[in-house]
Amino acid sequence: MIDPLEEAKQAWEQTTLAASLKKAPERAAHFETSSGIEVERLYTPDGSVSSDKAPYQSQLGFPGEFPFTRGVQPTMYRSRLWTMRQYAGYATAEESNARYRFLLDQGQSGLSVAFDLPTQIGYDADDPMALGEVGKVGVSICSIHDMARLFEGIPLDKVSTSMTINAPAAILLALYIAVGKRQGVAPSQLRGTVQNDILKEYIARGTYIFPPAASMRLITDIFRYCKTEVPRWNTISISGYHIREAGSTAVQEIAFTLANGIAYVQAAIDAGLDVDDFAPQLSFFFNAHNQFFEEVAKFRAARRLWAHIMRERFKAKNEESWRLRFHTQTGGSTLTAQQPGNNVARVTVQALAAVLGGTQSLHTNSMDEALALPTESAVQIALRTQQILGFESGVADTVDPLAGSYFVEALTDQVEAKAQEYIAQIDALGGAQRAVEIGYIQQEIQDAAYTFQQAVDKGEKVIVGVNKFTVDEELPIETLRVDPVIEQHQVERLAELRRARDNGKVGEILTRIEQGARGNDSLMPLFIEAVECEATLGEICGVLRGVFGEYRPRVSI
Repeated sequence: MIDPLEEAKQAWEQTTLAASLKKAPERAAHFETSSGIEVERLYTPDGSVSSDKAPYQSQLGFPGEFPFTRGVQPTMYRSRLWTMRQYAGYATAEESNARYRFLLDQGQSGLSVAFDLPTQIGYDADDPMALGEVGKVGVSICSIHDMARLFEGIPLDKVSTSMTINAPAAILLALYIAVGKRQGVAPSQLRGTVQNDILKEYIARGTYIFPPAASMRLITDIFRYCKTEVPRWNTISISGYHIREAGSTAVQEIAFTLANGIAYVQAAIDAGLDVDDFAPQLSFFFNAHNQFFEEVAKFRAARRLWAHIMRERFKAKNEESWRLRFHTQTGGSTLTAQQPGNNVARVTVQALAAVLGGTQSLHTNSMDEALALPTESAVQIALRTQQILGFESGVADTVDPLAGSYFVEALTDQVEAKAQEYIAQIDALGGAQRAVEIGYIQQEIQDAAYTFQQAVDKGEKVIVGVNKFTVDEELPIETLRVDPVIEQHQVERLAELRRARDNGKVGEILTRIEQGARGNDSLMPLFIEAVECEATLGEICGVLRGVFGEYRPRVSI
């Protein structure tokens, strides 16, 4: 027997639709998302979670309750807007501090620190490996004095801080804790996040130092330390952002990110931690791209997947362990150097998708970031974009406003199912760490990136201002440039530091770190003691390099 709704749909297709298509054919014979999910012409209750096939309560439920499809808090933005956290950092600590103060004055509600490449891979500014890179893509931090200058006049008990740092994450966290103590702020009062996600560095970003096993030890060490000493701190931000920037699809982004999350949880359990002791301090970091509805569906699917993974796979009993809380950044790789003003529109669409998808904090990219580090005026427009969404648009006035959309619910189900297939494949390979070591995840991302670029090159995928609607233009906007003299200033500061400090004390703590790294000691207390003795980031990482060695990726995949 034909369902009455299906019968009515068939009648509509044969009459109203057929007549319309004769007059105006559709733009393409086939529509699909970035993940290859076919976008149907029309969605009805049949096949979505509003039908009997997928009961509302088990698939959606209510906000703040398992499986958290509709959000991790019962009232979401009706109680408090998402944290507006602009990612910033360049040149010296003083210049970055000025940018932070500007952003806070403009209404930003949290800090997000960008470090330069030498800092990200554990080198001091005077190391030959740092030549030409000091302060270029983030702030240069070598010692406790740099960190103190970075947060001068910013009370760390009043502001939450996110730090995008991975391989040397434990040392940067130690520096933050030490500066907090100098301000009179106890570690238990500190709020924020350290990215601390090394697997995605091997996959997509490249700022790794140590081999996987040693890196995982440092990560679980942070979990253990923060459980008792820094309980309000998010110990990891498991990142899909950089996976997406490398060219993955939306489905791959959440599949590979959650697979990495599974690896971190298992590593912590294997290290003797109880899942409910550390899981509430886990957080995630996702990208927001231009395919609006797929992005909303992606965020909702990720929450539902993680809730089931934690409750059923890891047997977590604490509801806080089931909640996937995430930060979002709009898609840097979607920004164009051509007609940069168009990027304001792109970022607005992406930010709206993140908000409607239920993000806990958000960074909106500046329109000039395809050209250089953002200027102050461009950053202000990016922040104002968030503020307009939050205070003027009304999208924050109800919880999960797109729930019940036949399209959104069907797409959420499909994204979830395809991500589950990837996670099952990674499990079959032996888990995320093994999948990284054999190059499986990297190859999948490379294939997706190649497919996308082919579509752009052929004009099948339109990038406004790049392969369609182009204009002749010179560089249309002012850009920010970092003065190369700051590198010399950092080198001089380090030389003065090494002259003035108690080098015997530094040598003694570095020896203890080496001994601890060779054994099974918790290293976080030693790192804190070391930075308080004025040991530098590069010196501590140098000791760890001597014990752990350095990671060397496969030559080919």
